[in-house]
Amino acid sequence: MKRSISLWLGLPVAAGLLAFALMPAFAQQPPAAAPAGAMGKIHGHVTNPTGQPQGDGSVSLSTDGGTTLKYTFPVDANGDYSGQAPPGTYLVIYRAPDTPPGKMVDDLPNIKVTAGEDVTADLDMSRPEYISKMTPEQQKQLEELKKQNASAINANKLINALNADLRTVNQDVKDAEAARATAAQQLGASATAASIEAKADEIRNAKYTEIETLMTKDTALKPDVSILWTELGRAQVGLKKYDDAITTYKKALALEQASKKENPEIIGTIDAGMGEAYARTGKVQDANAAFDEATKADPTRGSFYLRNEAVIFFQEKNAPAQVAAADEAIKADPNQALLYYIKGQGLIQNATIDPKTQKIVLPPDCAEAYQKYLELAPDGPFAGEVKGILDQAGQKVESSYRAGKKK
Repeated sequence: MKRSISLWLGLPVAAGLLAFALMPAFAQQPPAAAPAGAMGKIHGHVTNPTGQPQGDGSVSLSTDGGTTLKYTFPVDANGDYSGQAPPGTYLVIYRAPDTPPGKMVDDLPNIKVTAGEDVTADLDMSRPEYISKMTPEQQKQLEELKKQNASAINANKLINALNADLRTVNQDVKDAEAARATAAQQLGASATAASIEAKADEIRNAKYTEIETLMTKDTALKPDVSILWTELGRAQVGLKKYDDAITTYKKALALEQASKKENPEIIGTIDAGMGEAYARTGKVQDANAAFDEATKADPTRGSFYLRNEAVIFFQEKNAPAQVAAADEAIKADPNQALLYYIKGQGLIQNATIDPKTQKIVLPPDCAEAYQKYLELAPDGPFAGEVKGILDQAGQKVESSYRAGKKK
C-alpha cells in the first residue's frame, strides 16, 4: 500500500503594529482584589488597528478616568479577556505588555457592570477615531501591515483549500487500493471474477480521475509545491497515462530537490512512482534505476519500494525483470513470502518437460524459491498452487527449508 502524504501549515497573520497610538494615563496602583459580595462579570475582545485579534497585554477597569487601575485581566492569544468586578460604571483600559507607565493604548468609557450579569466590552482599535490619533508614520506603517496581512490571509485561504483537496486525495487513494474488495462486496457472492475486476476498474478509474482533476487545478494555483505534482503523477499512473506521469514526476522531483529541506519520503515516493511508470511501459533499466534511487533517498522504506517493483513486473508478466527485482527485494527483506513466489513464477517460465517421465523439470533456484515460500507461508494464498507445481516436478515439500540447499 502506498503511503499518503499531507501538506504544510498556513502562514501567520501579523499581530499588530510596531507601535500603538498611546494615550496618557495617570497614577496607577497594583490591581486590587475585589471585595466580597455580589459580583458582576465582564468579558470582551481586543482588536488591533489591522483588524486582527490583539493577543497579550491586559484589560483594566478604572473608576477615576484612568488614574487608578482597580481590576486587571490578562488578554489571551486570541485577543479575549474575562473577569469579575463589583457593580459599577467603569472606564475599560487596554495596555500592551510594553506600554510605558502612565500610558494606555485604548479605552472604552461608561461600561456598567451589574451584579449577576455578564457585560461585553470590546476594544476595537481599527475604528476611524483611533486611527486618526496615530502619527503619519504609524498610519503609513499600518497600511503596509494591512497589505501584508491581506496577502497572508489570501495565502492561508489557498493553503486551506489545498489541504482540503489533499485530504480528498488521500481518501481517494485508499478507496482505489480497496477497489477489488469494495467491488466484491457490492456485487455479492454470486459475482464472477471478471465482473468483480471490471467493477474494481470502474472504481479505480473514478477515484484517480478525481485526483487528477483536483491536482491539475491545484498545481496551476500553486505550481511550486512538489507534493501536488507527486499526487498528480500518482493519478496519471492509476489512469495508465504513463508518459504524462513520468513528466509530472520529474517536475515534482526538481521542485523537491530545489527546496531548502528535502523530504526523503516525498523523494522516495516520486522515484518509486516514476519507476512504476517506466516498468509499466517496459523500460526495465529506467525502472530499476528509479527504484534504486527511491531506496537511496528513503532507505527506511527501501524494502517496501523493492517489493513493489517485483510486484509490478510480475503484474506486467515480465519474467526476467520480476526475478531480478525479487532477488533485490529479498536481499532487503528475506522474510516476505510473496517475493519467493514471484521469483518462482518468473523462473518457471523456463521449465521443461522430461520426455521420459513427463514431469516438469524446474530451472535452477525455482524449487528453492517455492520451498521458501511454503516455509514462510505454509497456508498462504498460493500454497496450494506451489505444492501442485512441486508435486508435478517430483519435488517433495520440505518441512524445514534452508536457504542455499539444492536438490
